Amino acid sequence: MPIYEGLTTEAAIQQGLRALGVTKEQVTIEVLEEAKKGFLGIGKKNARVSLELTVSEAVEEAIEEIVEEVIEITEPVQEIEVTKATPSELDDEEALKELAIYLTNISNELGTPALVKMTREEGLIVFQLDTQKQGILIGKHGKTLNALQYLAQVYIHRIAKNRLSIVVNVGNYREKRQAILQRLAERTAEKVDRTGRPVFLEPMPAFERKQIHAALSKKDYVKTHSEGEEPYRYLVVEPAKKYY
Repeated sequence: MPIYEGLTTEAAIQQGLRALGVTKEQVTIEVLEEAKKGFLGIGKKNARVSLELTVSEAVEEAIEEIVEEVIEITEPVQEIEVTKATPSELDDEEALKELAIYLTNISNELGTPALVKMTREEGLIVFQLDTQKQGILIGKHGKTLNALQYLAQVYIHRIAKNRLSIVVNVGNYREKRQAILQRLAERTAEKVDRTGRPVFLEPMPAFERKQIHAALSKKDYVKTHSEGEEPYRYLVVEPAKKYY
């Protein structure tokens, strides 16, 4: 979970609240380390706190219901009003415009209105959702954002002629997440190498699994593969040579 630092405990908390775009009422705060003044500047330490989002049950249930419906039916989500389009017949730009409208409508339905901006980065099309309620759209451990990611990818595949790779981002969550995934990959490889046993990671979007796979591809003592069905597909990291 994210950790924030400040000269005082309150300063660290405020830094975390600003980064997440939430209020104290929307998070659970854990003080990891109190600030220390030190002696003549020696031994001085900042306060360190962790903030975990407490997303309302209504929002979590709404997202879960939408995702389950997408999994079960072959049409785009029915509760969200979107511009009608015949599946797989729109050019790229038209399809991307429809997706922007779709994400705007979803954010409105969840009570977190967002301005949707689109950019292109290294073969990916990134939809940035700018909102005053970042914490709600990100969700606990990124759960809500990953659900939005899944919905966006399913929707674009329904309406676009070409296969487009979509990333949905809120604030700078994806950038922070990339650093976390890099550390996760390193720690997981070390554990697999030490124990000789496979490690099963939590479900994550396809592009995040690819990031971990890429990070471990040069380590000849481990190998990776994915298991499960979307959106609950997960990565398995195992020894290149089995010992079990």
